[in-house]
Amino acid sequence: MAQSPFHGKRIGITGARGALGAALTRCFRAAGAHVIGFTHGSKPPEQADGPHRWVSWSCGDEVSLDADLAEIDVLVLNHGINPQGGQSPEVINQALEINTLSSWRLMQRFEAISRASPQGDAREVWINTSEAEIQPAVSPVYELTKRMLGQLVSIRGAVLDASGREALILRKLVLGPFRSSLNPIGVMGADFVAAQVLRQASWGFRLVIVTPNPLTYVLMPLTELGRRVYSRILSRPDP
Repeated sequence: MAQSPFHGKRIGITGARGALGAALTRCFRAAGAHVIGFTHGSKPPEQADGPHRWVSWSCGDEVSLDADLAEIDVLVLNHGINPQGGQSPEVINQALEINTLSSWRLMQRFEAISRASPQGDAREVWINTSEAEIQPAVSPVYELTKRMLGQLVSIRGAVLDASGREALILRKLVLGPFRSSLNPIGVMGADFVAAQVLRQASWGFRLVIVTPNPLTYVLMPLTELGRRVYSRILSRPDP
């Protein structure tokens, strides 16, 4: 049997205490990876199938994670909240901060680290934008924040170092409804979704889609292509 491409890799997962984060942890560990779990709460007790190490952090203090990020080969941005029908300014600000801006800042920190300390294989960032990026999620604020994050990732595109080599690989995770505390009536199991995510990533897919909705497999690639073409036409080189 061929060895997993994640064997020996150091994986960082935000939202590691949630259903998908825990399932991804199990899958990565089964593949022989070393997992670091990032949590906003207190560090939970160690478990046989949990992260090898926990790191506490808070949104807005991403710079304090530089030392931990420097150890990571693959960073999975999986944290988020779903305010359901909440639409007050306070709820919108909180959802923007957690669902969009914190992930964007972590991407920037990880990119800077990747550029400053290149290694044999390019580091990777996997961003869970969810199917809410293009489909209704019965939560207007959740949809707005996930779509904004998805658009930011789409226009960011390739991350190259000074020599023109790819310094950071971006993979977008577009996931349909799976069972979790945020969505107890999801139609897919988190373990199934996690296994599919790792399988598609191991095949080299940059756009990872796991959903029972066949329309997403058509609409999401077209949406992504349109965004990338539009941003390339109007883009200027990074300073």
